[in-house]
Amino acid sequence: MTAQESPFLTQAAALLGPRGLIRDPDLIAPWLTDWRGRYTGKALALAAPADTAEVSALLKLCNAHRIAVVPQGGNSGMSGGATPDASGDQVLLSLRRLDQIGPVDTASREVTCGAGVILEHLHGAAEAAGLRFPLTLGGKGSATVGGLIATNAGGTQVLRHGTMRAAVLGIEAVLADGSVYSALTPLKKDNRGFDLKQVFIGSEGTLGVVTAARLRLVPPIATRQVVWAGLGSITATRHLLELCDARFGSALEGFEILPQQCLSAVLDHVLQARAPLADAHNWHALVELVSEDPAADLAGQAAAVLAEALGAGMIEDAALSASDTQAEAMWLLRDSISPALRGKGPAMQHDIAVPVARMADFIALAVPAVEAEFTGCRAFAFGHLGDGNVHFHVTAPPGAVRGTWESDQGKAASRMVHDLVAQWHGTISAEHGIGQMKRDELARLGDPVALDLMARIKLALDPQTLLNPGKLLPLAPKDVTA
Repeated sequence: MTAQESPFLTQAAALLGPRGLIRDPDLIAPWLTDWRGRYTGKALALAAPADTAEVSALLKLCNAHRIAVVPQGGNSGMSGGATPDASGDQVLLSLRRLDQIGPVDTASREVTCGAGVILEHLHGAAEAAGLRFPLTLGGKGSATVGGLIATNAGGTQVLRHGTMRAAVLGIEAVLADGSVYSALTPLKKDNRGFDLKQVFIGSEGTLGVVTAARLRLVPPIATRQVVWAGLGSITATRHLLELCDARFGSALEGFEILPQQCLSAVLDHVLQARAPLADAHNWHALVELVSEDPAADLAGQAAAVLAEALGAGMIEDAALSASDTQAEAMWLLRDSISPALRGKGPAMQHDIAVPVARMADFIALAVPAVEAEFTGCRAFAFGHLGDGNVHFHVTAPPGAVRGTWESDQGKAASRMVHDLVAQWHGTISAEHGIGQMKRDELARLGDPVALDLMARIKLALDPQTLLNPGKLLPLAPKDVTA
């Protein structure tokens, strides 16, 4: 019997209709490769349910026929967590049709939306109601709410507002057997046992398929000030962070760092980009200040703090944005680092974190250590120093062959980076998830007790291991202690 004639596909087609079950290889193909282009799989079909009821019915059908399911949002993940395997036996479950945004509750500053809502659209809905959703990232035009929840996404505002976990007040998810867990009504206090919504946040679709969420909103920004500072060392960036934290308090919303090499790469890559400062500096810091008070003098406060930092020899030069246009131009430099480095050739990207107070020391040690171990490679650390998370890229030597270098020397470089992170009591995945890219490394470096607990939870909620198999969890059910 061919796949097209299988009872499962016949029943799934009857359930979802021609728009909800896609079998045309040309229509499925764009969704079979991850955003970074590292993983390409095959799919039995692409399912696109219209609502939670259809997701539930589909998962009941998959459970009955033992068909594995790979949930997918905007397919903008960084770790291959939403790509099916090469077997062609898995259903790719798209949540993009679940894109409804409910009325914004301006009194409680909350909104309920479907898992397929694009982050940029959520921003627009919140702004139209006089509020804002305080999480943003470079892929806001494609990333979906469900994907952000599944990976517990971070972004550039974690310093003030926390990760996606802090924004989720309630959740709706469909389990492997098709049963629906619905807890969209937020309560300030609720002691009826486990906080079950937390189980699904960061689980990468391995425990249940998130279909909707109740999200926290915050007041709009009335005043904004962006600062770009040039510094002589990575240690100086840490001192500047401490000063900004002490002087600005809750007005400090973002604190990003990048070395001169990254800025130079961006200036070569982005047409008409301009350096904020006249001279080159070893390191740069991008500081975002915001206030809900339109009378707040953030520019004056920033100037005073910069004068203090300059007098103490902490910074070498600085510039303040004079308009939102200038502020966005500064952020464009920061947001363009990854594509600029990608254009330089093969590279291994790492999404790591160590305790905030130790990150500058870690970078000062790790960058030269990796470059010394792998001749011709360059290492770059940039990102969210304010919350202890940086993107640590190792680029290949000139002339390296893309694909070959990553699987050989690149893999060894990643192993070294992860070993260093483990020695510093950090994490190999701060905001991008484990997916399939870091699964083996999590098995190698993770706490055995924690890994065993995760495997037990997986087996309890998905005994047939049909939800996103091969992702996140390094232990198979047979490995779980009885």
